[in-house]
Amino acid sequence: MTIRKQAAAPSNQDDLRSARRALALEADGIARLADALDERFGAALDLIAPVTGRVVVTGMGKSGHIARKIASTLSSVGTPSLYVHPGEASHGDLGMITDRDAVIALSNSGETPELSDLTAYTRRFSIPLIAITSKAGSTLSDTADVALVLPASPEACPLGLAPMTSTTMMLALGDAIAVALLERKGFTTDDFQVLHPGGKLGRMLLRVADIMHDREELPLIGAETGVSEAILIMTAKHFGCVGVTGPDGRLIGIITDGDLRRHMPGDLLAHKAAEIMTAAPRTIRPQALASEALGLMNSSKITNLFVVDGGAPVGIVHIHDCLRAGVA
Repeated sequence: MTIRKQAAAPSNQDDLRSARRALALEADGIARLADALDERFGAALDLIAPVTGRVVVTGMGKSGHIARKIASTLSSVGTPSLYVHPGEASHGDLGMITDRDAVIALSNSGETPELSDLTAYTRRFSIPLIAITSKAGSTLSDTADVALVLPASPEACPLGLAPMTSTTMMLALGDAIAVALLERKGFTTDDFQVLHPGGKLGRMLLRVADIMHDREELPLIGAETGVSEAILIMTAKHFGCVGVTGPDGRLIGIITDGDLRRHMPGDLLAHKAAEIMTAAPRTIRPQALASEALGLMNSSKITNLFVVDGGAPVGIVHIHDCLRAGVA
């Protein structure tokens, strides 16, 4: 019987060296990729930007996983995209690709056989084809309208077999394409919020206008209104305050419970709103982020903010509105 010696367990330092070596190789690959970009990158964008359909991203194996992420990223920043599996494409999913689309095909070797039917389909119907590959002169590179060739860089895998550096470069190149398209199209945070209404990103991008109370809910009175009426409106509107407007409709002050208490020793009900209000209250604009409103209320130790547009009150936001919307 052969007794096999058990290898000594690696130390933590060995693990760290392995991890840092892998990360350094991948970082070096991305740096080489940045240096290697040339006019072909712009040519690829020229094919993608005018597309009126979808950008179809495809790849097999590890490249397929990267292709899925690229399609997701493109869609999230204003370039509608989808992933099509090249094997499924050969069995009917080619019908998902139209002559209004463009195709980005990923293959490290450029010789992935499963891509052949899909690339032939793009040639038959004059669908723009962009290749991302490590091999210039490969079948995919030569077939494509534009080939983005990854620079030579050693794989992070110590065996040199598992694609690691190459897939990292593909992923980074997909992000670079998404960023360049985003900037070409003038994609804004407002556009981003439309496409990301859920989750933490959506909550971060909520505007004050999305959560404020407006119209008949607004507690407003004129400067000459009596305090007795002000108290009635404060009670009816349930915000614990009332805004005071001048003759031109602009917000000039606010009356809170604190203002009422401060004037209790005198004949409170004999006063006009302008005589007891707090002038120049803190306000916020409708298009401000809801997180900004929450921060302002916290720092000022207040629970309400009037929302003004051109000086005129158009809404009111309570701190509970921010909390209910998940803004933090």
